[in-house]
Amino acid sequence: MTSPGVLSGVKVLVIDDDPIVRELVERVLGSWGVAVIGAADGAEGLRLVFSKRPDLVVLDIDLPSMDGWQLLGRIRELGEMPILMLTAKGQELDKVRALRGGADDYLTKPFGREELPARVEALIRRARRSKPEEVERLSQVYADGRLSVDHEQRLVRLGEEELRLTPLEFRLLAAFVRHPGQVLSSDQLIEIAWRDPLVQPEQVKLYVSRLRRKLGEAEAIETVRGFGYRYRPPAAG
Repeated sequence: MTSPGVLSGVKVLVIDDDPIVRELVERVLGSWGVAVIGAADGAEGLRLVFSKRPDLVVLDIDLPSMDGWQLLGRIRELGEMPILMLTAKGQELDKVRALRGGADDYLTKPFGREELPARVEALIRRARRSKPEEVERLSQVYADGRLSVDHEQRLVRLGEEELRLTPLEFRLLAAFVRHPGQVLSSDQLIEIAWRDPLVQPEQVKLYVSRLRRKLGEAEAIETVRGFGYRYRPPAAG
């Protein structure tokens, strides 16, 4: 049962090329106090993610200009807002692909008028609980011959170059540099960086890979097969 007040004032972006679906979602969620914004294609949806910064995105797969799979990856690069896939594709492989690609939940059309707001509420509650207050409170600066990480300013430098990281990438890197040389399991990284037990190890692997690319050194974060990952500071010269 959806709780009164939890969704009031929440901003949701619905990206679906079917105006009937957009109107229905707006009517159903609007009755719970949700402010709903609509986009008819992927390009418009991405622009609204940038400009409106919604609390949650409801995303279809079959979209013109940029399909839902591409858009899912682009949104995940921008931040951690919850993403609910709402699509007519009900095959298990589609659901697995969406969840592994970074979606937080998956709902098939046609959807129930009680189920949709309940799913949205659950995602909003989870997002609010998962904010890592401990990382935000850190004030120390980590530095080695490769990286400097200012936890308070959320500033990362690779040599003299400032690195642009998403909030989740920053938390993941912060976990590594707080434990340099220590092997951290996927479960430990999920607890530290995500604070969400529903996150799968495949998502950890994906974000570790992204960090490696941004650091420009594959060996900076080492995979310890069967155990997890560790950040290897450069050897002292």
